[in-house]
Formats: sequence, structure tokens, C-alpha cells
Amino acid sequence: MSGLSLRGIQKSFGHTAILHGVDLDIADGEFVVFVGPSGCGKSTLLRVIAGLETASGGTLSIGSRDVTELDPSLRRVAMVFQSYALYPHMSVAENIGFGLRMNGMPKAAVKRKVDEAAAILHLGDLLERKPKQLSGGQRQRVAIGRAIVRNPEVFLFDEPLSNLDAELRVQMRIEIARLHEQLGATMIYVTHDQVEAMTLADRIVVLRAGRIEQVGTPLELYDDPDNLFVAGFIGSPRMNFLRVVAHSDGRLTLPDFGDAAVPLALASSPKIGGKFLLGIRPDRFDPAGAVTLSIDVDLVEHLGGSSFAYARSDTENPLIVEFRDRLQLSPGRRLETGFDLDQALLFDAETGARLR
Repeated sequence: MSGLSLRGIQKSFGHTAILHGVDLDIADGEFVVFVGPSGCGKSTLLRVIAGLETASGGTLSIGSRDVTELDPSLRRVAMVFQSYALYPHMSVAENIGFGLRMNGMPKAAVKRKVDEAAAILHLGDLLERKPKQLSGGQRQRVAIGRAIVRNPEVFLFDEPLSNLDAELRVQMRIEIARLHEQLGATMIYVTHDQVEAMTLADRIVVLRAGRIEQVGTPLELYDDPDNLFVAGFIGSPRMNFLRVVAHSDGRLTLPDFGDAAVPLALASSPKIGGKFLLGIRPDRFDPAGAVTLSIDVDLVEHLGGSSFAYARSDTENPLIVEFRDRLQLSPGRRLETGFDLDQALLFDAETGARLR
């Protein structure tokens, strides 16, 4: 297996630039997930790595090999797509071994590799079935098996679970995590799903408009985002953002909550008259917190182990508070809650920069 090195990767379609000089190192055996809003360039970046798209600029290395101009078939990568792309007239075994047969591998060797992949993916009892006889999860496992038999240096996954229902997605997440542990392979995974990213990744790469906003472990991005975009994108439900006013005497207050004081200790004082936002995760509220807030509940979501109370739900930026206790929450109820200062992050609302 091998790691990857991307230096100044650019991609344009005509006059439209999609990727703007992406620099990234991925270690051998690492599981890296690309996330970002639709159109941010994450799938394009994956296709450039695969060689399905030609980079407009920059260099790409896999291990010690410069593969920037190399044909996809010579890069030693295997890609698993959102669509299973199985041949309906072929059995599971024939689908998994198709690429090997096309490359002229002896029949006995193909069977051995297919059987090995089937054992890893628990497909041994399904090898004679046709795709129409399989569930969605089984079909995706066949598609992954087709990648495994190629013995690639790097596995690429482009939203492989998006066509599955919720229960199958959970099952396949577990299977992909086990597969990574078993193979020790370098894997790069594109998804829109926050849960997939947070549970599968060694590191997450957050992309926006063709640029990397931040790279880090799931908990680093959740707890210590570099900017407003990452803070709002990572986490479900999303981070709360409360308006902050900076006063001439150095005080910070929350104008939407009775000018509650927020005595944050910062390296430099926020500019008076500037626009700032205080970020707090829904799970970081605590009635015993140093800063106290009164909220009027507009909407309640009960999810069994936890409940979410929404306040100011008539705005584009409702306040979301998670409760683990089985409180009698109901719309119209006033609640007292709060947060500790070490759980709050301050951002410049205009530049998006984090103030530390």
C-alpha cells in the first residue's frame, strides 16, 4: 500500500475553475474523508486522483511514483462508485472477477482472488446469484469486491452508500470500517453524510469552492474549527451562532439574550462596532454554566436518548439545545440554560475568521 501527495492540484472545465491549487498529504494506510457542500470539488478531486479527470495543474504522487500523467489503469487505484455498475447477466463471482479476466489472468488465479474477496466481504454463499437477486447492501459489497481483487495501492469511494436506506447504511459503514482495519489499505472516501465522515475517518478534509478549509481528525474539527464555515458545516445538528456586540469598555454581550455578558479571554480584543458570532454546540449547553440564558421553546424533537429544543425557529438561525435528561419539553415553555466559556468559540461574522 502507499500514501499520496498532492501539490498544487488544479482543475478547470473550460473557463470554470473547480480546484484551486490543492495541497494534501495522505499517509500510507490512512482513511481520509472528503466533505463539503455540493459543487465544492470533492468528487472532482477524487476523479483526478483516479485519473478519470486530468489535472489542469500541479502534481500527484502515489508512494514514490509521479502519476500525474499516468493512465488510470496504471495508477494502482480502485474506485467504488455511487452506482454499483454491476453486469446484470453475470453472477456475483463473474462480476468480481471480470476485470481480472479482461487482463488475461489465468482462470484458477481469478477464482482464488474472487474466493478471497468473497470471504472478506461475506459473499461466499452468494457467488452464483445474479445482481437482481441481491439487496442493495449486497450489491455494494460486490462492487467493493471487484475493487479488492485488483489489489490496489489506494481505494477510492465516491458516495458509495448514498443509494442505501438508513439501516443498510449503518451496516455498510461497519463493514467498510472493518475492511479498512483488515486490509490496512489507504482509503479516500467522499460523502455528504456527517455520520459517515465522523465515524469512518482518521482525518477529514473539508472543502469549499475548490479549496481546503481545514484538515483534521473528526474531533479536532468538531471541537476546534479554524473558521465559521468549518464550524457550521461539521456537526449535526449544526453549531449555534449567537450575535455578539463588542463594547468600548471591552465587554462582549449577547443582544438577543438580554445583553448577557460573555467575558471571553482572547489574545486581542474584538474591534468595536464589528460583527461577531459566538458558536456553541447544541450538546454543550449546561444549566449550571457560567453564562445563563432564558429561551422560549418553539419546537421539540424527541429522539429517544436525547431531545432537541428549538428556540427562535421563525428565523434562519434557530437556537438548538440538546437535552439528555427526559424533561417535559413542550412548545411555549421557557427554559433556563447556559454554557461555560471554554465551550464557546468567537468568530468574525464578516471574514469568518476564528478569534482566539
